[in-house]
Amino acid sequence: MRTYASAMALWLGMIALALPAWAGTPRSGGTLVIGIGADATGLDPRTVMNNESAFVMAGVLEGLTQYKRGTTEVEPGLAESWTVSPDGKTITFRLRRGVKFHDGTPLDADAVIFDFDRILNEKSPFYYRAGVTAGSFVPEFYGEVAGYQKVDQYTVRVTLKRKFAPFLDGLATAFSGLVSPAAVKQWGPVEIAKHPIGTGPFKFVEWVRNDHITVEANPDYWGGKPYLDRIVYRIIPENSVRLLNLEQGSVDIVDGINPDDIQRIKANPKLVLLEQAGATINGISMNNQRAPFDNVKVRQAMNYAVNREELNNFLYKGVAVLATNPVPPVTWSFDKSLTGYAYDPARAKQLLAEAGHPNGFKVEMIAFPNPRGYNPVGGARLAVAVQDYLRRVGVEVSIKQLEWGTYLKTIRSGDYLFGPAGWSADNGDPDNFLFSLYSSTTWGSGNNSRYKNPEVDKLLQDAQETFDREQRIQLYRKAGRIIMDEAPWVFVNHTKLVRATSARVQGYVLNPTQMFFHMNQVWVTQ
Repeated sequence: MRTYASAMALWLGMIALALPAWAGTPRSGGTLVIGIGADATGLDPRTVMNNESAFVMAGVLEGLTQYKRGTTEVEPGLAESWTVSPDGKTITFRLRRGVKFHDGTPLDADAVIFDFDRILNEKSPFYYRAGVTAGSFVPEFYGEVAGYQKVDQYTVRVTLKRKFAPFLDGLATAFSGLVSPAAVKQWGPVEIAKHPIGTGPFKFVEWVRNDHITVEANPDYWGGKPYLDRIVYRIIPENSVRLLNLEQGSVDIVDGINPDDIQRIKANPKLVLLEQAGATINGISMNNQRAPFDNVKVRQAMNYAVNREELNNFLYKGVAVLATNPVPPVTWSFDKSLTGYAYDPARAKQLLAEAGHPNGFKVEMIAFPNPRGYNPVGGARLAVAVQDYLRRVGVEVSIKQLEWGTYLKTIRSGDYLFGPAGWSADNGDPDNFLFSLYSSTTWGSGNNSRYKNPEVDKLLQDAQETFDREQRIQLYRKAGRIIMDEAPWVFVNHTKLVRATSARVQGYVLNPTQMFFHMNQVWVTQ
């Protein structure tokens, strides 16, 4: 049985393997350029759910809790400490003193209460929902909050509706950063997404759509001034072009690497390849509420029809492992007894016939072009590969490619039949996969397959309400077995976290959530 300790040891071991040999004493100054595959959709943590937005927010905004460097282990953030009541329903946070937002206003209890109010008070003129365009983590991370109150200038008490084990993990994500109340009042609940004002080590400077986002060092950062003067996030959609920029020296770190290019990076002495076991899942989401995917036999047939081993070998080039669970192997609830779906086109045809489709059917698949942390080759390439496998069992697929932002809005609205999908961990709790992707309460945010099973809902809720690790493991594994059997997705693989840097980059550590945390500890040699 995998325990929390063994899972954490595995992650820490992978982190150790990912660490380059850093050169000498840290140097102050310079600009770091990070190449990313798509633009942010917004920079208000309450109104976005995509990694590109979070990449930037992770350095500008901070939460009450945070992750220890290179891990998903929770430690104090803007709250220097907290206490939990015996019944697990009341958490009292004691805030750091002397912390200021980038606009000079203080981080105090009033600021925290303002943030909770704009999240949870529908009557607030700054209520976050006005700015949501393609989903929000608020229901998942804050849905169990029953009340919040100021105790004194630097103390806040939060009351939960029920015991909720993942709460502190959720507060540490890049999607839980606090924004200056003065900035929210100045810009309003929609425009604040273009003007993030936080307490982090870097301050927002500018955003040129589809080109770059620039942040600069916060000289008054409570954790000490960053070594770097600034960071520029350059939007470069194509993996190959991004890598070429890295090789030419115009980019220092790249996210999203074609598996074909890994050996090329390793052979270049001017580059460093960083790899870590991935806290991801990658596959094809099927809309479980619309025909033909409202039939479980059709969904199972889709899984049997796809040769996942072949995809791993020839499309993903060994940077992924087969998905046998709805959670990745690095997760502490991973169930080794599950084997997933074998490639069996005959079984797929049989199930289609039993579902009333002996001659297959025609269907449209939507796809996105850019790479994702969970899918480094991009959604379109996976869609084309799956299209070929499904054709062999009589399912004729047409592919409609959408721009990333449009894809997100479409899949989260439910106005689609099926398409590439995936998830990268926001924290280290299995709840972030299982509840986010398969709870009937997260339709329109994480659960884009619109999967619904009352038994699974109950198991996930029970797991949230206990702090007993072994009990949570058993509940999550039981839910996982049901989910795999009912096949809301075509479960493809779990990809590694792979990034490349210039050799001049020092102090950079991968985080399992893929976020650019702790960038104040990064420097460049020239």
